[in-house]
Amino acid sequence: MLDPAELLDRVAQTDGYQNLAPPLQVALFLGALVLLSAALVSLTSFTRIVIVLSFVRRALSTQEIPPNPVVIGLALFLTYFVMGPTLEAVNARAITPYLDGKIGGAAAVQMGAVEFQRFMLRQTRKQDLALFIHLAGGASVESPEDTPMRVLIPAFVISELKTAFIMGFCIYVPFLLIDMVVSTVLMSMGMMMMPPVIVSTPFKILLFVLVDGWHLIARALSVSFG
Repeated sequence: MLDPAELLDRVAQTDGYQNLAPPLQVALFLGALVLLSAALVSLTSFTRIVIVLSFVRRALSTQEIPPNPVVIGLALFLTYFVMGPTLEAVNARAITPYLDGKIGGAAAVQMGAVEFQRFMLRQTRKQDLALFIHLAGGASVESPEDTPMRVLIPAFVISELKTAFIMGFCIYVPFLLIDMVVSTVLMSMGMMMMPPVIVSTPFKILLFVLVDGWHLIARALSVSFG
């Protein structure tokens, strides 16, 4: 299997892209932008952040409040905040030298991949990484930096999912206790036909506001990537 940097280098040497008609170049460029969403989910902190924010909304029992655009927007900008050091390193070591003509496209891609690899290795659990190394045929990896991206990316994603669900569970427990208390009180009062969520939701929102919940969630998410 060709390395992406090697494949890019071969394409650059053929000058095939430059010889295409401008409409085809634009079409290929727009098609490549589709991969950005996959890269956002698979290579950054976005997955953990958006799942935890979704858990918060579900625990509050507020249905679509905050709305999906607000949750996605907050997740994007928190991702930009968390990934700031990595993006700055990519810009300094890959993008700027490439635009200045100091390195080629293949070298720029390789340097950028190295920075993202360092971030993902810090967040990936050893057992998840070992699992995909084993599934890949037990390829010998002398150091973490030698881990192929096809092995590292799925290991990173499942590690992020596990971490997000652990954080979501910790968020859910206090609100679950409120539901249980409200349900018990309603049953003791003989109001069995009253849905507990109608009564517990205001108390959940009040508790969340009193403890400055969004501040705590943003802080916990940012610190979790430290």
